[in-house]
Amino acid sequence: MVDTPTTRATTARAVGFLARHWQKFVAAAIWLTLAGGFLVYSLRTGSTPTETLKAVIELLRTPLGPLLYILIYTVRPLAFFSAVVVTLLGGAIWGPLWGTLFVVLGSNLSATLAYGFGRVFGQGVLPTGETGTRARGAGHYAERLRANAFTTVLVMRLIYLPYDLVNYLAGFLRVPYQPYLLASVLGSLPGTLTFVLAGASLDIDDIFAGNFSIAAINPWTLLLSAVLFVAGLVVARRLRRQEEGGAL
Repeated sequence: MVDTPTTRATTARAVGFLARHWQKFVAAAIWLTLAGGFLVYSLRTGSTPTETLKAVIELLRTPLGPLLYILIYTVRPLAFFSAVVVTLLGGAIWGPLWGTLFVVLGSNLSATLAYGFGRVFGQGVLPTGETGTRARGAGHYAERLRANAFTTVLVMRLIYLPYDLVNYLAGFLRVPYQPYLLASVLGSLPGTLTFVLAGASLDIDDIFAGNFSIAAINPWTLLLSAVLFVAGLVVARRLRRQEEGGAL
């Protein structure tokens, strides 16, 4: 190909387009792979979608299930799949103790992966020209992240800002990794426990069997989950007040 100004301009536009939309391409590839695998398995075994989902759950219950679960959690942000859903599933399968352990490992690996992608492919991470709540939240905390990484990431986790947005934003702004990861581990614990306990209050087998009812939910587990959720918000509010008052 002859190197001309027109060629260089076309190449630059193509590179810029890929830099802005790489997440969508990666997410589309992951979802197409999952959907294709789901369809092929269903057709080969003659299973219904519900039976296929049940087979996936049974696979996660095998000795290698936790490793597969952690792997799924790690790559989850690239597919824009909800962290809440995966966390609830961890609690429902393994209960409060092991569920929390596997979620903590998976969530922090996913945070590291998204942080790394944010550093390498930063363009397009910060919303521009948007007026939504997510865009305003990102802009509001951008300067704080640069000035006080640990406290700001901690607060962002405690007030349940979109998990992956915080990861990509921290990477894009090149927030130091060590305080970012430590704040993520500590700040995510209330949310992790909240949703793991909520998941642990559910019985997946009853749900698949069609026997699920509200009365079957463990009320004490749900109550503790709600208390942890509120406690995280209260701590975040106090930290924000101290930060704004210059106490930190």
